[in-house]
Amino acid sequence: MPGLLGFAPWIVYAIIATSDEWRWGAIVGLATALLLVAKDKIKGRAWDEMVIEASAAVFFAIITVISLAAPHSPLMLYGPALVNLWLAGTAWGSLAIRKPFTMGIAKTMAPPEIHALPAFYKVNAVITAVWAGAFTIAAAALTWVMSVAPHATALVITIKAVTFAAPAVFTAWYPKRVQARFAAQP
Repeated sequence: MPGLLGFAPWIVYAIIATSDEWRWGAIVGLATALLLVAKDKIKGRAWDEMVIEASAAVFFAIITVISLAAPHSPLMLYGPALVNLWLAGTAWGSLAIRKPFTMGIAKTMAPPEIHALPAFYKVNAVITAVWAGAFTIAAAALTWVMSVAPHATALVITIKAVTFAAPAVFTAWYPKRVQARFAAQP
């Protein structure tokens, strides 16, 4: 699914940092994000196509500094929640400025003649809101789990998987539903 590669830094961090080594997770997440941004810029991609990648670069730069300066910071325990809190902020922020983060990606897949249509914006606003909601739910659930049962790894992985898979499936399904509805109209 195009656009999901932008989540690679977050996934890499989740895998590495799960072993209580958030410094290496942050460093590898930062390196992955910077490589994706550089690769995309070399290909001539616009910034609106790389919102998640650019957001990852900023997040992982901050987390790398914190993790190296204070490796035993209490923030380490809440790493999974912080990731989702940041992603929620990115998604909600993109909606607040009326530039849903999914729209730049969608423009690479949709014909140019529909980019200015209100329906194109609305579809992307709905998809971005679903991602924002999932990130928000994940941040809250992970904060709670990490505070009451920090070693409940299976539950943490389940929350991460469900709150990523559900909006990914919705992202694939929803535009097709809207297209079918429009095609059925006279």
